[in-house]
Amino acid sequence: MVIEKKRLAWAITGSGHYLRECIEIIHTLDDVDLFLSKAAAEVMQQYGYKHNVGKVFQDKTSSSVPVELFYKGRYHTLVIAPATSNTIAKMVYGISDNLVTNLYAQAGKTRVPSIIFACDTAPELESEAPRDHMVKVYPRQIDLDNSAKIKTYVDTHLVEDMQSLKDSVHARLQAVITKKS
Repeated sequence: MVIEKKRLAWAITGSGHYLRECIEIIHTLDDVDLFLSKAAAEVMQQYGYKHNVGKVFQDKTSSSVPVELFYKGRYHTLVIAPATSNTIAKMVYGISDNLVTNLYAQAGKTRVPSIIFACDTAPELESEAPRDHMVKVYPRQIDLDNSAKIKTYVDTHLVEDMQSLKDSVHARLQAVITKKS
């Protein structure tokens, strides 16, 4: 029997906020599968971003078929980055109605830790818009509240900037390697 090496699952939602930087991080990693929400596939095309990773799963089934890979133990970690305020709200309230929110639910049910980069964690920020220009964004109070709530969830680590995302992913990968030894 061949035991397959566990992989990192990285889900992208429909946000352009630090999308380029997230893709740059993904391209530095080995053993990663990419999961794209319907909106993520559109936004990546709109921004002109490409990906070249292992497997790419898109949100094309009503029952989010790829989540079964969590039951099979294929993944050691789920990263959701960038995560829109809509996705965060759904995850906070247990709504699993698309590929990314289903991944988060199944990761929790199979005790796979999640690292999430939420777009709306500060009262004011600058975000990249399509065609390379920056816009000022002011998240709503409910978005900020939901980001604060998800920080309290078991096996969920919310990060608020790219350096924290890189550090958290690398720390998790190191923990997985150390655990195997």
